[in-house]
Amino acid sequence: MPKKDLLAAMRMGEQLTLRQQIMLTLQLSIPAILAQISSIVMQYIDAAMVGHLGKEASASIGLVASSTWLMGGLCRALSVGFSVMVAQRIGAGDNQDARNLVKQGLCSGVAFGVLLAAVGAALSGGLPHWLRADAAICPDATAYFLVFALSLPFVQLSQLSAGLLQAGGNMRTPSILLVLMCGLDVVFNALLIFPTRQIGGFTLPGAGMGVAGAALGTALAEATIAIIMCVILLRSPVLGLKRGEKLRFIPAQLRRALTLSVPVAIEQAVMTSAQVVTTGIIAPLGTVAIAANSFAVTAEALCYMPGYGVESAAVTLIGQSVGAKRKDLVTRLGWVTVLLGMSIMLAAAAVMYILAPWIIGLLSPDEQVVALGTQVLRIVVFAEPLFGASIVVAGVFQGAGNSLLSSVLNFTSMWGVRITLTLAMVPRWGLQGAWIAMCIELCFRGALFLFFLWRKKWLPKEMRDAA
Repeated sequence: MPKKDLLAAMRMGEQLTLRQQIMLTLQLSIPAILAQISSIVMQYIDAAMVGHLGKEASASIGLVASSTWLMGGLCRALSVGFSVMVAQRIGAGDNQDARNLVKQGLCSGVAFGVLLAAVGAALSGGLPHWLRADAAICPDATAYFLVFALSLPFVQLSQLSAGLLQAGGNMRTPSILLVLMCGLDVVFNALLIFPTRQIGGFTLPGAGMGVAGAALGTALAEATIAIIMCVILLRSPVLGLKRGEKLRFIPAQLRRALTLSVPVAIEQAVMTSAQVVTTGIIAPLGTVAIAANSFAVTAEALCYMPGYGVESAAVTLIGQSVGAKRKDLVTRLGWVTVLLGMSIMLAAAAVMYILAPWIIGLLSPDEQVVALGTQVLRIVVFAEPLFGASIVVAGVFQGAGNSLLSSVLNFTSMWGVRITLTLAMVPRWGLQGAWIAMCIELCFRGALFLFFLWRKKWLPKEMRDAA
């Protein structure tokens, strides 16, 4: 007997039991979680390979990490705008309009990616100096950020294609391709970071590019997968190109996409600019602190990136529920996804606390860096479940078409709590003070998001009374 398509059943107005709602959430979440974990594995690969070049090389990447997140976050913002609209149109049964939105999104995405690349390249030379870094790590930091900036059109294309496929309910394809990207990253990094060397009697060729090679290897892997992902999207049954359907730029839809994307872009700018400020506060603590901070941030991602996988599922579920006018499911699916995300991150935090020294040790051979990185990583794991709540609730808000609310809440928490506490604690407790501030702020943020989820003000107006 063929397996029931629960997502299609939801769109058709069928009643779903609580068990079916949980199964549907898991069906969409698991592939997205694997995709997010694969992206973290790629960061681990970069960090571990560069870590063997020395703590200065690691610090050069850690210095600009928050700036790369800012650029990547802006790419994600555009993806959210079009993905939410596509999910809602599919939920409403208007697949032709959804396909036109895909074409509009891809054209807009390529143009935006090129613009970001130009801005990033222009800023790359001065960025390390603005962050008050040691002069010894500035050249490598500049080279890394420049290569990353030039790859942004492909980063945008990859994120947008993945988001649109997920909006249509296809979580598996992006997951498989992102796992493949990890493999490509290993191969390209091995060839580009290190010089030609002998391994077990075999000669392994290498370009010996160091830090710049790490950036280029990741960029090549990203570009390869972006092209494949886009081709698959354009050939997909529901969202792919159809004979006789021409691209139509519809101003009202572009404005709607902009309305959804701008708050997310502001949110990403707020969050990552606060991280840039935090990096600037930490930078005077020295190379060991910068490297330990960088590795701990990379390691922590193994806890919270599964939350972003559940968030992707939440955007799809809530978006299609709103489009299908399933007032009976919107709020319940919101809570199901949030509780799932919190549970996964609680389990991940427990594992991370135990394995912290081993994980940091994988990323760096330097004993000072490992010791400090382990200390700060074990501080923040206590906040992960509530951090997971804030991540998934943001996806619920976005799927409902209310991306502004999560932006306001994140701004309030990040700048009102974290930056204030970091400025107060770092002079007294060093890097540990910065991570204590982070832990307190993440707990506050999670509680804030849960409160507003409970209040239901995020729902579309026509659903508030009935939900």
